[in-house]
Amino acid sequence: MIDTAPSLDADPDGRMVLRGRWTLSHAGEIGEALREAPEDAHEVDATHIERIDSVGVLQLLRFAHRRGIDFEQFRFRDDHRALVAAIEDVHDDRPAKKKEYGFAAALGRLGYAMVDNGREIMALISFLGENLIKLMRLIKEPSRFRLTPTVAHMEQVGLDAVPLVVLLSFLVGAVIAFLGSTILAEFGAQIFVVELVNIAFLREFGVLLTAIILAGRTASAFTAQIGAMVSREEVDAIRTLGLDPIDLLVLPRVIALMVMLPLLTFLAMVAGLAGGLTVGVFSLEIPPQGYLSRMQDTFELRHMLVGLSKAPVFALLIALIGCLEGLQVEGTAQSVGERTTSSVVQAIALVIVLDALAALWFMELGW
Repeated sequence: MIDTAPSLDADPDGRMVLRGRWTLSHAGEIGEALREAPEDAHEVDATHIERIDSVGVLQLLRFAHRRGIDFEQFRFRDDHRALVAAIEDVHDDRPAKKKEYGFAAALGRLGYAMVDNGREIMALISFLGENLIKLMRLIKEPSRFRLTPTVAHMEQVGLDAVPLVVLLSFLVGAVIAFLGSTILAEFGAQIFVVELVNIAFLREFGVLLTAIILAGRTASAFTAQIGAMVSREEVDAIRTLGLDPIDLLVLPRVIALMVMLPLLTFLAMVAGLAGGLTVGVFSLEIPPQGYLSRMQDTFELRHMLVGLSKAPVFALLIALIGCLEGLQVEGTAQSVGERTTSSVVQAIALVIVLDALAALWFMELGW
């Protein structure tokens, strides 16, 4: 058999016809033929190629990328298409190019990040709507409610988190009291540290600290649990059985967190006030009876209600982000890790943003 060298014929309409053997033994000739291809070439007919291997396909792919030609427009023989499709699928697995640090590259990365964040926000809003609809369906059809997994998740996200939430809230309450007393001592007004701790923990720190702890602890757990199920194709099996993953996996976690986060917030408030009391008694030498009396005199229920009103919103946000990121896992361990990190970052960032907006809104309303 004659070993025909690779060649191409071009016509004035920008159409190229490839001929010969586009294989490893002719790698140099393939490159030379493609370099001589006319600049206005936009259509490639490869059906006349006698034989082609991975080297030939890769060189055609690079030629298409270099000239900006859509590779989907290349025409191949039927017996070559399987090889071409396989090479096309894996050719992007080459090591990543060295990162560029120029202004244009940074601007490009910023643009891509903005687009990705926009898509994440739209996906979260869509997921919120889907869950609200299915929550309302749950009210109409209580038989869909999964009591056992809901209680199990309440134990996991609530009871197991109590020691951590109480300890950190106690310490932060003590730190706020210490810092406040250091500043107020210059004005001889150390007694006002009681109001400072009360308002800080009842309105903001109690719910914010609890939400941040659960965003790091619970959102990551939800993502890892559901992501592992996705990678093992268990979620696909649930759909194949005609069941709804939202009913089975998402709603029990959402309901459990919406019940437990307000309770944990209340415990965080009590622990934070106890931290302030400890500093007041042992560092500021305020008698316990005096501190408690001052706390009772200055206590306002509206501060606690403002703090507790934010807890269910934060719980819904944290649970939805954790579950959504888990469902978006693409089946590899690396994807599970990336989604877990993303869920924690998103949950903490959105909790802080919403808390700031809520603080401004309540302040404008005079609450």
